[in-house]
Amino acid sequence: MSVHSALEELAKYRVQNRRASQEVFEKGTSVLQKNGYSKMGDEVWDFLEQLALAAIDVGRLDVADQCLQRLSDKFPQSPRVDCLAGIRLEASEPPETALKYYSELLEADPTNVAVWKRRISVLRRMGQTEEAISELSQYLDTFYTDIEGWLELADIYACCNQYDYSLQALSHTLLLAPQNPVYVLQSAETAYTAGDLPLSLKMFLMVVDMTDGDVTEFLAESTPLGITVRAWYGVKLCARRMSENPRVATTSASDASPPKHLGLLDELATERLRVAYSSAGQKGDIAQGRGIVFLWVASP
Repeated sequence: MSVHSALEELAKYRVQNRRASQEVFEKGTSVLQKNGYSKMGDEVWDFLEQLALAAIDVGRLDVADQCLQRLSDKFPQSPRVDCLAGIRLEASEPPETALKYYSELLEADPTNVAVWKRRISVLRRMGQTEEAISELSQYLDTFYTDIEGWLELADIYACCNQYDYSLQALSHTLLLAPQNPVYVLQSAETAYTAGDLPLSLKMFLMVVDMTDGDVTEFLAESTPLGITVRAWYGVKLCARRMSENPRVATTSASDASPPKHLGLLDELATERLRVAYSSAGQKGDIAQGRGIVFLWVASP
């Protein structure tokens, strides 16, 4: 591959925010060896940062050090380069060393978001979950609109089986990005695991409403795809459990109202899943295993 083609591919990875470490390393080192970055202008610094991260991922710390040295020479005392140096430190030194390094950077600049996040990541990797939660909560008090931070907090709580707290963290995500069906789906699944089936069913139906075709399209003519299928699975699971145990339909920590017409919802979810896994008009591999799915949705 020519240097020009390699640089174009690397630029596409940056625009698409794709990590693709092995591919980036192979193309990047080719450019580096041929000195092809010398005519890139200001884009060379984005390229060097991209290559440094890829080199760390694949274990080529020597290449990462070359990139980091050029960046440090150009941008001395840059918070972004400091954070990259910390990631390089994590790759070869004990986590305590990286934690100390990040703490020193935060003392000098408490608003360095990237360093704060790396510190939280190291705390979690060290198994210091309570401290990671405390640090992340403090971070979110300062940078409330960071959706990734709320998702990380929800994930930490979920890993500790504290699903109610995880659901609370996800509620902030929904406030910040109510139009994203993926976050609604994650909240629905978390509510299901927490045992709040009325809330879970409500949120699964919200996902269906957000993703299942255009509002002008007849439901019978649409075919569920992607996360819509997953949402219909959720509706089916909730309806089945509440039918088997009516008490859970009225048990909701969030005070969600019990569902009406539960039987009709169960029938609708069954029909939608049958359509999704039928052979007519399907794309990809979703039709595989339809027999097993049909048996499951038909079972009482």
